[in-house]
Amino acid sequence: MSENFEKELGFQTRAIHAGNAVSTETGAIERPITLANSYILPYDASEMNWSAPDVNIYTRNGGANQRYLQEKIASLEGGEDCVVLASGVAALSGLFFALLKSGDHVIFSSVTYIAVYRLFNELFNNKFNVETTIVDTSDLEAVKAAIKPNTKLIHIETPGNPTLGISDIRALAKIAHDNGILLSVDNTFASPMNQRPIELGADFSIESLTKYINGHGDAMGGSITGKKEYLDKIRYESQVNLGGTISPFNAWLIMRGAVTFPLRMKKHNENALAVAKFLKTVKGVSFVAYPGLEGHKGKDIADSQMENGYGGVLSFGLKADHDTYNRFVSHLKVITSAVSLGHAGSLIVFLGEDDERMYLYPEEFHNGFLRFSVGIEDVEDIIADLTQAFEKENLI
Repeated sequence: MSENFEKELGFQTRAIHAGNAVSTETGAIERPITLANSYILPYDASEMNWSAPDVNIYTRNGGANQRYLQEKIASLEGGEDCVVLASGVAALSGLFFALLKSGDHVIFSSVTYIAVYRLFNELFNNKFNVETTIVDTSDLEAVKAAIKPNTKLIHIETPGNPTLGISDIRALAKIAHDNGILLSVDNTFASPMNQRPIELGADFSIESLTKYINGHGDAMGGSITGKKEYLDKIRYESQVNLGGTISPFNAWLIMRGAVTFPLRMKKHNENALAVAKFLKTVKGVSFVAYPGLEGHKGKDIADSQMENGYGGVLSFGLKADHDTYNRFVSHLKVITSAVSLGHAGSLIVFLGEDDERMYLYPEEFHNGFLRFSVGIEDVEDIIADLTQAFEKENLI
């Protein structure tokens, strides 16, 4: 499929066709899994670049299925180029490792994925002398005030995990670029179906492909989308030399899952909004955090940058003690108590009062809360399952 023709196609069509082609060897209309870890060399290999990621030499450098998936994700994100790695955390750490050096300064969101918090609050500053500042990135003035002459990167997550806070990508991109700073956005909670940070001005969009884009709970991967000049550096420094390359099988599984991703995401959006509205009516629920709800602090900004929906994750609290939270979860039958998100099935996890980042969360979260990844089951069944659990604890 030519690049110019592809740009004219809709999102669902690109989810199906981008990165795919007829196999020239067999005529199969889906690209096969190429599990080889090594490839035939040319007659004279003495002048080869043994670390080249764009030719088939050794799969740690990059493989065929990885490149097919990269083409698809770049198309969905609206970006120039893409690197796919072994997990979302591999993508995040690979981006940071390639971009940052000793003496640089990073501003990062006060609510981010736990691995980002640890990378920037412990590892990069302690091991590599990278200075880091935690900021509520929904507060633009606070971001401006945190900028230093050595600030190299602003990293945000919107919606934020797990509080569902919203940061203004367009405004932060302008602040960053006016000061010669790069902006990266963890887009996992939104997905490119709902939000495309590159099109909003960000330099990088990061996805945990493990989540919505794969959608089946059976593969791991992560992607970084952005300009080729930066992606080439990431390939060399973080893919080839750190070895975080995705396996061919995982790349193939995610390629398969991505075909139905827009259809699934539409249902995640619809179900999560319906469940959030239901939870607001329950007497035993202390708060509901979901950017699609009227009254959410970031709803206006979410409306301006999330074009198809607000995602499938919400958080809520109970007017209950620690043990009641655990009993409530144990009563659930359709909803599974498990980490991760973006699966077809609904997943819930109780995050207790001792979460190491609790001091960064809004006050209503401090007594513990539930993070709920709303699946694509019949929404009536999800709500019925919640209802019977509420009833058993006299919360409804």
